[in-house]
Amino acid sequence: MTTTPAVAASTATTRYLKPAKATNAFNEFVLKLTKLGVSVLGSRVLSVRGRKSGELRSVPVNLLKLDGERYLVAPRGVTQWVRNLRVAGEGQLTVGRRTEAFTYTELADDEKPEILRAYLKRWKFEVGVFFDGVDAKASDEKLLEIAPGYPIFKIA
Repeated sequence: MTTTPAVAASTATTRYLKPAKATNAFNEFVLKLTKLGVSVLGSRVLSVRGRKSGELRSVPVNLLKLDGERYLVAPRGVTQWVRNLRVAGEGQLTVGRRTEAFTYTELADDEKPEILRAYLKRWKFEVGVFFDGVDAKASDEKLLEIAPGYPIFKIA
């Protein structure tokens, strides 16, 4: 699916691409399937308490498994779920009736290239538009350059 990012923040550390209407529709479809127990290429429903409302907020995410570890990558930058997760310090991942509570460690930029490369290799067709032409074949230097704009959480 191809979407055009609607809004981009000015600095890499606050980079945020607002989802287009088509993205919201696609996310809603994946969310419903995942809640029914159909994981779409590793999708999970991420639920996190809202930092202002305290209400549980849910969004579909791609759970990356790499070398025995699990990661959540935010391809659109510092999204609402990223902000909420940072404040809450914990979340839940769900597929069907299985829900797992988790905590996390947010990765430093110098830890991100291998994760970004694996993420792009697996989901470039879906999220490539958010990476401005960078793909899994990019150099470590290029991945380090873009790393500040892509929060990554190692799930514990």
